[in-house]
Amino acid sequence: MDSKPQVPLSVDCTSTDLALFSAIQQRQMRALDLLYDRYGRLIYSVAFRILNSVEAAEDVTQETFLKLWQQCDRYQPQRGSLSNFLVVMARSRAIDKVRSRKSAHQRLQKWQASLTIASTQNHPLEAATIKERKQLVRTALSQLSDAERQVLETAYYGGLSQSEIAKQSNLPLGTVKSRSRQALRKLRLALKHKL
Repeated sequence: MDSKPQVPLSVDCTSTDLALFSAIQQRQMRALDLLYDRYGRLIYSVAFRILNSVEAAEDVTQETFLKLWQQCDRYQPQRGSLSNFLVVMARSRAIDKVRSRKSAHQRLQKWQASLTIASTQNHPLEAATIKERKQLVRTALSQLSDAERQVLETAYYGGLSQSEIAKQSNLPLGTVKSRSRQALRKLRLALKHKL
């Protein structure tokens, strides 16, 4: 069997979705750029309708196109249009984010309720346990860099979103996100077996 190297497809803004997808399969970044230009707004609007957040919708839009690039074998042209495939991927990812948010919110509410119940009871052992936990959290927070601690405190005590923190502190959004992610990872590790 004679296997010839594939000649890169020539794509431009007039190329069909199928031609662009074939170029993506050949790892041509230009094709992904063209698809993003073509369907980025559509994907963003689908994500925004579900999430009602500019930042989260932007994240889902980027994740959708990144997943197409990384796992292009998931799209089967005979099953439907590429635009529908992208919409379904974005919708699924946005719904996953909503579920994750609800789950995190419910965990936070349970934790706050347990602290409220514990603080209203005057049992000495419970009071000592709460005091010990507070100290463990303070110690873990003190191990963070000032920049990481500031991002977390602003988010959790100030109630600001990551984009609001970026604007307020005059930092790039990516920096705020990475500091937040790094700080939470450090806290998780520090408190893993202690709480």
